[in-house]
Amino acid sequence: MTNPETVLSNDTARLQAALSELFAPWVQALGLRVEEASESCVVLRLPTSEQLARSGGMLCGQAMMAAADTAMVLALIQHFGEFRPCTTVQLSTSFLRPLSAQDALVEARVLRAGKALAFGEIELRGADDGKSVCRASTTYALL
Repeated sequence: MTNPETVLSNDTARLQAALSELFAPWVQALGLRVEEASESCVVLRLPTSEQLARSGGMLCGQAMMAAADTAMVLALIQHFGEFRPCTTVQLSTSFLRPLSAQDALVEARVLRAGKALAFGEIELRGADDGKSVCRASTTYALL
C-alpha cells in the first residue's frame, strides 16, 4: 500500500523538477517552490524579493501573473500525470490588495480539462496572513 505522504513528496519533487526543465530562465528566476500538490491542485510559494517589488516594497502585478500562469501549467501536469504541451489562451486577473513584506502562496486548481481546452482558477494570498491578494481565471489550449 502506498503512503499518501510519499506520493505527495514524489509529486512535489516531480513538479519542482518541471520548473527547472520546462520554463524560461526568467520564470525560474522568480524562485518559485512547490509547497503542495493534490489531484488537480498545486500550491507554490513565491518568495518576496527586491527584484519583484515595486515602489513601497509591494509585489508587482507582473510577477503575480507570471506565478499564476506557471502554477496552472504545473496543476495541469498534476492533473494529467505528465506534461502536455499547452499554451495560455486567456488569463484574467483581479488584484484585490497589495502584498508586501511576506511571501505569496499561489494556489492553482484545474476546473475542467477536455481534449482541446483546460480551465482553471488561481488565488494568491499572503503566506503569513492568509489574505487573498489576487485572483485569476485561465483558459489553456492543449496542443
